[in-house]
Amino acid sequence: MPDPVARPRVLLVAPHGSYRTAPFLAAARRLGLEPVVASSGRHSVVAAYARGLHLDLGDEAAALAAIEAAARQRPFAGVVATDDATTELAARAAARLGLPHNPPEAVRLARRKDLARARLARAGVAVPEHRVLDPAGDVAAQAAGFGFPAVVKPVALAGSRGVIRVDDESALVAAVERIRAILAREDLLEPEARSRLLLERFVPGAEVAVEGMLEEGRLRLLAVFDKPDPLDGPFFEETYYVTPTRHPPAVVEALQALVESACAAYGLREGPVHAECRINDRGVWLIELAARTIGGLCARLLGAGTGHGLEELVLARATGRRPVPAPPAGAAGVLMIPIPAAGVFKRVEGILDALRVPGVEDIDIQVREGHTLVPLPEGSSYLGFIFARGGDPAAAEAALRAAHARLRIVVAPLWTLAPAPEAAA
Repeated sequence: MPDPVARPRVLLVAPHGSYRTAPFLAAARRLGLEPVVASSGRHSVVAAYARGLHLDLGDEAAALAAIEAAARQRPFAGVVATDDATTELAARAAARLGLPHNPPEAVRLARRKDLARARLARAGVAVPEHRVLDPAGDVAAQAAGFGFPAVVKPVALAGSRGVIRVDDESALVAAVERIRAILAREDLLEPEARSRLLLERFVPGAEVAVEGMLEEGRLRLLAVFDKPDPLDGPFFEETYYVTPTRHPPAVVEALQALVESACAAYGLREGPVHAECRINDRGVWLIELAARTIGGLCARLLGAGTGHGLEELVLARATGRRPVPAPPAGAAGVLMIPIPAAGVFKRVEGILDALRVPGVEDIDIQVREGHTLVPLPEGSSYLGFIFARGGDPAAAEAALRAAHARLRIVVAPLWTLAPAPEAAA
């Protein structure tokens, strides 16, 4: 007999070691849900992974069978993917279990930049001019007549990894070689994603991030984050996020319409969406759209505008709940602390001094001493986060900048040993 007082279970489909998992675990417990992590982390030292449902994420059929077997023992109230890499599996699992979900093909479009661009262009959504390249072919010939400046990127990586602005043909050829080296180190990419790159026209202008929730195909706007630092390349490291936006209401309405039309073109209908858009004198442009949350500690900013953490909103929607939004509470911002140089991380000095800046609420250093730091475009992580609040967006941004100026990040050179020359015969 099922336990009548057992908490509803929610399945979190997560790559092993994802930094996004912990916020979802905490949110599930706040909502009175029992989270079960589905991952490949059988031997993890993290209890939630070790005690969870262990899957081979590279074998979809076996993973789905394992999820169905677990649901027969005790049903799940919802299925949520924590990361891009697990959104398709989560969608297929939710479909098998009769739970709210996006069509798997729609989720695949949101993960694959090349397929997404083609679909959006056919649907008349404002996206940059683009072209697909074969990185193993004659890149200069394939790009003939396209024009510069342009941006070249992998079709299935997130977090600005491998995204490079190029201003001429020689820069494009060099960038493609650099991206090929990045892709060669990725274990979970499907073969097609290794053999295609996306070349697109560079879109100038201010960049914003749009966070929303799809509810039966309708987009509920949760937040628009300004990115006050220009993102003009050659790499596109994100730093400051500040909300609410300082763009006028007409621009916000245009952003919502753009993102909603993109979701409709993909066929997305349920759950979180995270979009990157640019704004210039020609209108608003969609740069990226993913069927997931902004992720990690950045999601804490949603509490300023909704009264709920983002992960709570996602889990509530997935399990049929509807939290009552609270009135906006001032402005909030986060700085994703950039990695200043490649090398071995030693320490961050000045944290206590930075915490004394009015408006700064927290500084969270994610990297531990001895970790090798890898900047973009090869890297995929940030040093940590600074959080601040203020009476308006300008005050929150100023607090972040003042706190960052007080930090001193100590990085030691990374030395590698060359093999000894062979002795003469």
